[in-house]
Amino acid sequence: MQWIAWSHGQETVVAGEKREYGLAALLLESANPSALFEGLPSPLPVWMSHGDKLNAVPPQFITIGTTANSSYAAIAHKSRPFFGIQFHPEVSHTSGGLKMLDNFVAICNADRNWNMGKFAEQEVQRIRSLVGPGQAIGAVSGGVDSTVAAKLMHTAIGSKFHAVFVDNGLLRENEAQSVKETLTAYLGINLHVVDASDRFLAALANVTDPEQKRKIIGRLFITIFKETALSIAKAAESSDRTGSIDWLMQGTLYTDVIESSPTSKGTTSTTIKSHHNVGGLPDELGIGLLEPLRNLYKDEVRELGKELLIPEELCMRHPFPGPGLAIRVLGEVTKPQLQIVREVDTIFTEEIRKAGLYRDISQSFACLLPLKAVGVMGDKRMYSQMIVLRAVQTTDFMTATSYKFPDDFQDRVSTRIVNEVEGVCRVFYDWTSKPPGTIEME
Repeated sequence: MQWIAWSHGQETVVAGEKREYGLAALLLESANPSALFEGLPSPLPVWMSHGDKLNAVPPQFITIGTTANSSYAAIAHKSRPFFGIQFHPEVSHTSGGLKMLDNFVAICNADRNWNMGKFAEQEVQRIRSLVGPGQAIGAVSGGVDSTVAAKLMHTAIGSKFHAVFVDNGLLRENEAQSVKETLTAYLGINLHVVDASDRFLAALANVTDPEQKRKIIGRLFITIFKETALSIAKAAESSDRTGSIDWLMQGTLYTDVIESSPTSKGTTSTTIKSHHNVGGLPDELGIGLLEPLRNLYKDEVRELGKELLIPEELCMRHPFPGPGLAIRVLGEVTKPQLQIVREVDTIFTEEIRKAGLYRDISQSFACLLPLKAVGVMGDKRMYSQMIVLRAVQTTDFMTATSYKFPDDFQDRVSTRIVNEVEGVCRVFYDWTSKPPGTIEME
């Protein structure tokens, strides 16, 4: 909306006196009913995330919606099919957001012929065309994004696709073995496992800044991929899979792209955080980057996984970040710190599954704070570390709300953690929504 207003009169866009993050009530203008809001009630819960707003409606536009903080939360051109809205219709927390988008499709007279099956067919053909007689290497982590992307690649080019799983020493308990079983036994994917844990921990020594962690991990990932690609190509020279490896597949999602977008010239937008599979890439990649999921949200990736006949249990698995536990150990990453967060994460996940809450929660994890607090165990004074637990509900991962656990669940988890994990004396729960917080803490 700000861009439309700016294009029709720059003086109309100003910094807001109050920021607006989270739910707001949108009041539809009864005097200016709009086809965009056809079939929707007023007031309407919508999800905001902004610090600027309009101080006037641009020439030839009218107001079609307001909130308590914004007199121009939705605008429309008087005679042309131009609409501007302050909120996010695409996120699950905006009630009626899909209906708005459906109305807009009708306004545009666009064909309604897109479906996930067609997307899969088109991507398979695109991958085959790009790779041609060569081969491709793919980064996999065992998460739903890279698993679905790997299955798509395997469907397209079969044994010419080589999935590479890098054990970076930043994984959850027994993660490496679980990923190996999942990708080989369940999906039949050609998997190469690289143990690079010592290299990653050495590279992260004395690093505390989260952006630096992500970029270091991203650069080292690419270095290892290139080394592995050469090794695979050399081994394939005497097989029926000859051909140079010219493509690197990654499970980048649209949410990764948005959060990693750099500041544009003349704007005030900033990089939220660099994802290791976008912001951390070096310019001298050397091979082409193939991202079949780049324009999809998380819920769409899961739908695609089911279309590709990936077991539902794998499709609904909670996400795990590419940088791994490096961004869940706040501060310097060391083996003892990693072990603490692994043990806590295992307890938290076990209790969530026992309570039958795993499918109700979109993502859950533990973070180790670089802080200590005084505690007492028995009659002994303790000066130990603090853990933050986080669990969120979301569909698209662009917005999220904290999960409301019952009190007895929180008591049970907290008691297990301080009793079973040496070095922890305090347990906190993160209630912050996204926005203003991100899902991960780093």
